[in-house]
Amino acid sequence: MITINQLNSLSNEEAFSKLEQCCVSKTWVKGMLASRPFATESELITKAASIWYNDCVLDDFKEAFTGHPKIGNIESLKAKFAHTANWAGNEQAKVAEANIDTIVALAKANDAYEVKFGYIFIVSASGKSAEEMLAIINCRLNHDEADEIYVAMNEQHKITVIRLVKLIENLAENADLSSHLTTHALDTSLGIPAKHMLITLKGLRNNQWKPMSVGITNNDGRISDVLPPGQLLTPGHYTMLFDTANYFKNSNQKGFYPEVSIQFEVTDTNHYHVPLLINPYGYSTYKGS
Repeated sequence: MITINQLNSLSNEEAFSKLEQCCVSKTWVKGMLASRPFATESELITKAASIWYNDCVLDDFKEAFTGHPKIGNIESLKAKFAHTANWAGNEQAKVAEANIDTIVALAKANDAYEVKFGYIFIVSASGKSAEEMLAIINCRLNHDEADEIYVAMNEQHKITVIRLVKLIENLAENADLSSHLTTHALDTSLGIPAKHMLITLKGLRNNQWKPMSVGITNNDGRISDVLPPGQLLTPGHYTMLFDTANYFKNSNQKGFYPEVSIQFEVTDTNHYHVPLLINPYGYSTYKGS
């Protein structure tokens, strides 16, 4: 690890190598180099997001994707980006815990994804099991090409921030790494968190609802990283789509609602928390904190 002051004082060549461990898009790395010196860790996070979302284009996104192995295939990365391979392996550690059927299904889904979209499946894998990633990729395989790139680029930036935390000492303590939007699903019929529920965030693009992020609730029923740190939703209307059909099926319940769609309005940069309280025959929501 290095401090932010050390990053500021490195030569361009040395700093390029360090930042490339976080994201291999040359446009992003060069933009970060040009933004030095960073006064604070928060400024670094803000700049990282601004460059990614405002300065990078489709080719840059796809270049960044080449810095990752296929899920479960760490060896493929070692020759090309040897200095990122160890971090990638740690991020995908839970894949090794899966059974062989899940691994085979995940490999097939990854192949299908690459054939359809022309790049490998990008997901912020930290803390996710192979089963959870399989559910996410199967959901995202339903997207069309123009929509999926928006989801993939958000996942890429989540990974970039995770790696910046590994690179810069005390970054997590000194910068706000929270998502602008979070969610929490609770099963009120069982009195427990609704874990492993797929949730899709959608925004309006060309007057149509388009996917922005696909996540799955953890064992606490939460998704804390709906959006990458530093990315703020622009004021407007958004929808969160909760896949309750598969949740009820997987928890051996028969539900009346196959999905729940919650539309809400974002007006400022304050944190938004949109929870769902669900049971087989009813649901409710509220503006959380």
